Amino acid sequence: MTDEKSARAGETERAHHAGDGSPAPPRQRRLSAGRKQEAVLRVLRGEPLETVAREVGVAAGDLSGWRDNFLEAGTASLKSRPEDDRDRELKAMREKIGEMTMANELLEAKIDRLEAGTPFARRRSKR
Repeated sequence: MTDEKSARAGETERAHHAGDGSPAPPRQRRLSAGRKQEAVLRVLRGEPLETVAREVGVAAGDLSGWRDNFLEAGTASLKSRPEDDRDRELKAMREKIGEMTMANELLEAKIDRLEAGTPFARRRSKR
């Protein structure tokens, strides 16, 4: 019964928005990235922003924000460049430096143990 009451209350609220008798605005549904992209492309091709926003069912400010984000992402992608031989060589060198650093740290720890006088704890005799 509680669910029925809340459903009826929601219908009444939507039917008489703000007490003025006008219908409530439709609830906004989430749009997929593809639908947002289609709307942004329509605006970029010259359709009026307000018209596209109304047809898609979103606020003009939201559509404007999507357009700005879309353009920023496009600009960022144009700034990147494909990986070349120099990038691969640099990556290999960084990996090698990492390996050498780790080996040095292990050797330093071993030297510290040897200098402390207990190089190998619980070492078995060779019989």
